[in-house]
This record gives sequence, C-alpha cells and structure tokens, in this order.
Amino acid sequence: MKRVGKPVFFIVVILIAVLTYLSFFGITSYFGDVEKTVIKGADDIRWGIDIRGGVDVTFCAPADIEPTEEQMAAAESIIKLRLVNQNITDYEVYTDLNKNRVIVRFPWKEDETDFDPEKAVAELGETALLTFREDYEVDSEGKPTGVTAEKVILTGSDVKKASVGVDENNQYVVLLELESSGVSAFSEATGRLAGTNVPISIWMDDSVISYPTVSTQITDGSASITGNFTLESATDLANKINGGALPFKLETENFRSISATLGMGAKDAMVLAGGIAFILVVIFVIAFYRLPGAVAAIALLGQLAGTIAAITGFFSTVPSFTLTLPGIAGIILSLGVGVDANIITSERIKEELKAGKSLDNALNIGFKRGFTAIFDGNITVIFVAIILMGAFGPTDSIFATILSPIFFAFGASTAGTIYSFGYTLLVGIIMNFIMGVTASRLMLKSLSRFKPFRKAWLYGGDK
Repeated sequence: MKRVGKPVFFIVVILIAVLTYLSFFGITSYFGDVEKTVIKGADDIRWGIDIRGGVDVTFCAPADIEPTEEQMAAAESIIKLRLVNQNITDYEVYTDLNKNRVIVRFPWKEDETDFDPEKAVAELGETALLTFREDYEVDSEGKPTGVTAEKVILTGSDVKKASVGVDENNQYVVLLELESSGVSAFSEATGRLAGTNVPISIWMDDSVISYPTVSTQITDGSASITGNFTLESATDLANKINGGALPFKLETENFRSISATLGMGAKDAMVLAGGIAFILVVIFVIAFYRLPGAVAAIALLGQLAGTIAAITGFFSTVPSFTLTLPGIAGIILSLGVGVDANIITSERIKEELKAGKSLDNALNIGFKRGFTAIFDGNITVIFVAIILMGAFGPTDSIFATILSPIFFAFGASTAGTIYSFGYTLLVGIIMNFIMGVTASRLMLKSLSRFKPFRKAWLYGGDK
C-alpha cells in the first residue's frame, strides 16, 4: 500500500475542523442591515412539530365545486408530495369527506421568527395551478381574459417532470418533460403559433410567469419556462410543478399556530444528552484502543459534522430537512455504526501486532481485513435506507424510480417521518465510509510515520 506522508494527518484534521465549524455555525454576510446566509449552520435546521410546533391549516374546495371522493384523495396525496418535495418530512394530512376539507399540519420554517401562519401557508403553495394559455390578454387586475382565458393548451397534469436548467444566455430556466397527454396538444399549438409573434403565456394560478413567443413547432414533448429566474426561484417553481396538479383550486378556510408536543427545551436536553454520550464514547475508544481510538474520535466528529451539514442544506439555495425524533434516531444509529467500523479496524490491527507483524504491515493488513466486514455491515444498512426513502419519499425521486418495479402495486406512500429516518441514516453511513474508513486510515498511517508514534503498544500491541 502506498505510504502516507506526515502532513496528511494535519491536512485531514484541519478539513474536519473546518467542516465541523461550518456545519454547526455556518457563514453569514451583511450588506448594510440585510443579513444573507452563505452557508447554513445548525441554527438553520428545520425542527419538527414535536420539537418546535407549527401550523394547522384547513383547505376546502371552492363553493361552486362538489368534488368526488377520488378528487379529495388526489388533493390529499398531492399536498403530501409537495410537503416532502420541500423537505418538510414531519407533517399530518387528513381529509374530511363530509365537508370537503383537507386538514394539514406542518412545522415552522427554520428562519420563522414571528410565527405567522399565513407565511407558512404561502410557503406550502397550496393553490399553485400551472397552465399554458394561448396569447397574453389580461384585464386591469392582470388576470387572463379573452382568448387567454378561453384557450388552455396544457395544465399541470400534462407535465411529467420539471427540472432546473441553464439556457444559451446562462439564464436559469425550468425544463419540462410532457406526458403523452400533452405532447399532441402542445405540438399543435406551437405549430399553429410558430412565427406569428403570438405568445404562449405560462401561468401559476392567476399570475403570469412568462409569455415567450414560439419560433418553431415543438413535437418531442420537451419545453422550457423562462422568466428572469434565480436558481432559488427556478428550483422553487420546479418543485411546485413536480408536486402535482391539484384537481381543483383549494381555498384556505382557516389556519392557526400549534404548540410543540415536546418543545425546544426537550430538544436542548436531547442535544446535551447526545453531547454527553459522544464524550463517553470518545473516552471509551481512546481508553481501549489508544491511538486508533483517538483517531476514531476525530473521524466520528467529522461524520457528525457531515451529517448535520446534509440536514441543514449547508448552502443557502438548498432547503433544509426537517429534523424530528426519527431523524435523530437515524443520526444516532449511523454514529453507532461508525463506532463499530473503527472498533473492527482497531481489533484487526491489534490482532496483527500480537501475531508478530511489524507496525506498517499490521496497519496495512488490519485496514484491509477490517474493510471487508465494515463494507458488508454498512452496505446492508444502505440498502435498508434506500428502500425506506424509495417507499416513503417523493414518487419522482431517484430511489422511488429505481424501486418502482417493486412498489408499483402498492401505490404512492409519502410518510415523511420514515423518509426522514432513512435520509439521516443513509447520509450517516455515507459519511462513515468517508470519515470512519478513508479519513481514519489516512490519519493513522500518517501518525505512524512519526517516531514517537511508532510504538506498538499505542496501537494495542504489547509494550
């Protein structure tokens, strides 16, 4: 195995220290009195209803519509998908068929300070109805009128998938892949309007997003939305479109704040308990495994920091995940697997030293023999996490798509709390491969190059 240089230990430790600081404290910048988040810290985590409380909102169908039971079920399913697509993984959604209402409970946004339920409801985007209309005729209030009101070319149900892209002018656009139901209608409309300077206006509810003109007929079912988007606004629109098309426009009947079942005090107690447990684990591994134990402690800190970074969203344009009790359980379980990985390696190194191997050979063989057991144990947990995320997450996610041949017969399921557990578990195991396997090996082999650390007893051998 290739020798690792002495400076590698310090480089890895510095990288872990930087990641730890950024994941817990983040980076903010100021322009005058305006604060802008560059990198999110632990304070930007979106806590679940059980810890921080949230919003209770009731949506109802318009008075002039008598929805069917199937339409109400579709509305409930789409709201669930929208919540999970926005990484809101702690929610409750119920349907009252007698009064044609959908009751939704979801947690506060991470930066919500004034506890305004109306803002939270707006964030959910409960009435987002996408339509493509002919021409761009509007009344004094900016709402569609005339031909634009009469001729709807496509609706949200005709869109299969939306994603964010960049056009030839380096401007963000929303790329659309149409369902078969929308391909022929869109082809006919673009063929008829091509070269006429008559636009196809794109609307979200009664607000126009864009009204591009058509230069050529589009027959392949691919389209794009332009409109001076930023990355954040384009991502937000794509998420709303992917959330599905509501069968009718929901109206907000009422909303109110709901209190946490546990509260921030319980969260603080859990964080304190977790910190104490982490310290006890560090003391244990150092006491029993000496230098490999000290290296394992540094790697565990890096694993925790990487997991927290994945939960906060880290970068300002990425939404944070909702951290609930099941999510915390996923973090704890993955850290336990991380401790186990380091113990396996340390035991293998100790066995080789007691078998008479030199320090360098013991390290090489110990890591090689330990990796097989670590890989087998970790890969099975990854499979479990992927299955949980595929079965209980957004139906258009990569895992749901991969597992669709297995789960197609069971229908869509969006139990966000289970998805949250799978997410933190998967991220934690991936970080274990990075920190508990790769970083630990680099740090320990680097330290073994220093003369004071070439004593076998420091690695579990005899004095």
